[in-house]
Amino acid sequence: MKSEEEIMSVTVGVPEVLNNTIHLAGYDPAWSSIFVELEKEIRGVLKDKALLLEHVGSTSVPGLSAKPIIDMVLAVSDSSDESFYVPQLETLGYVLKIREPDWYEHRVLKLQDTKANLHVFTSGCKEIERMIAFRDRLRNHPEDMKLYEATKRKLSQQTWKYTQDYADAKSAVVREIMNRAYSR
Repeated sequence: MKSEEEIMSVTVGVPEVLNNTIHLAGYDPAWSSIFVELEKEIRGVLKDKALLLEHVGSTSVPGLSAKPIIDMVLAVSDSSDESFYVPQLETLGYVLKIREPDWYEHRVLKLQDTKANLHVFTSGCKEIERMIAFRDRLRNHPEDMKLYEATKRKLSQQTWKYTQDYADAKSAVVREIMNRAYSR
C-alpha cells in the first residue's frame, strides 16, 4: 500500500479524503455508451495526439460490479509533456489530479461531472498493455471475474482513508489474475 506521504507526493493539489467504504454499483450497460461519448470528445480535442484510447477498469467488463467511474487509458507520444495534451483536455472539464514521474510518467485527469478517470501514459508503456490484458482476462474468464468481484465486495465493506488504499488492497488478486493472463 502507498503511504500517506507517497499519496501526497503524487497528488496535484490536495488529495480527496474518503474516510468511508467504497460504493460498488451493479453493472450498467450504459457505461460502454458513456465511454464512446467520452472517447469522441477526447479524440475531438486531441486529434492525432491520442495514439490509443481504451475503456479499462471494472466498468469495461460486462457483468462486473464497479465504482461507477469510467476508467480510460490514453497513450500520447510523451506523457511527461503535459503542455502537449492537458490544456486541450481541460477544455472538456478534465482536471490533472495525479502526476507520477517515477511510475511510467503516469498522469491521471479526472472529469467530475461524468465521473471519469483518464490514465495517461507514453505510447508503448508496458502498463497500457497490462491494463488492457487485465480487462480482457476478466471479460473472457468468468471465474477470474467472479474472484475479482468477490475480492472487491469484501474490501469495499472496509473503511478507507483514500480510494487509493482500496485500489492497493486489490493488488494481490490482480497479480494472481495477471499471472494466469500471461501464462497462457
